[in-house]
Amino acid sequence: MIRLIIADDHPIVRGGLKHLFQLSLEIDVVAEADNSQQLLNLLKDNEVDLLLLDLNMPGCSGIELITHIRSHYPDLPILVLSMHNELQIVARALKAGASGYLTKDNEPEILLSAIRKVAAGGRFIDPKLAENLVFEFEGLDEIKPHEKLSEREFEVMKLLASGKSVNEIADALFISNKTVSTHKTHLLKKLHLNNITELVRYFDAQDWQK
Repeated sequence: MIRLIIADDHPIVRGGLKHLFQLSLEIDVVAEADNSQQLLNLLKDNEVDLLLLDLNMPGCSGIELITHIRSHYPDLPILVLSMHNELQIVARALKAGASGYLTKDNEPEILLSAIRKVAAGGRFIDPKLAENLVFEFEGLDEIKPHEKLSEREFEVMKLLASGKSVNEIADALFISNKTVSTHKTHLLKKLHLNNITELVRYFDAQDWQK
């Protein structure tokens, strides 16, 4: 029996996953979390074989959360189940220590296969992303400016480029306006850009899907 924790802030998603796992008869959901702090508390109190993790949750999330968990639980397999299919995000998650990455539009059978493989100590990459991801890693010799950003700066960059204001970003990431402004200043400097107009132009010029 594979013991796992589901970490996702959407109750419908957690409910659907629990129902699927009950039908499989080989997976035991020992706990579920809808935010990062709750997840960290559950990891302290439960022995599990795998963490099924969504990248977007209140509080510390995404690659920052993976890095934190990996530093405290180096042997815990982490399978990311996310709506994001951008190769940059996938690559960052794997570099941070995720054992596998799967998008939510996959069939249930693929998710079950991924869980079995990752829980057994293997690695699993979404079949739809795997080939492109190989080429993404092959091109890492030429470091792009945005690859020098921290995970939080990368998140702020995406939101700024999408037209979000500093206040909207602060609300979305559960951080202060001042912190957002600081990240904005740092990321513009790292990207060698002067303003948001140039940032949008830079962001649109990237082939994120490759």
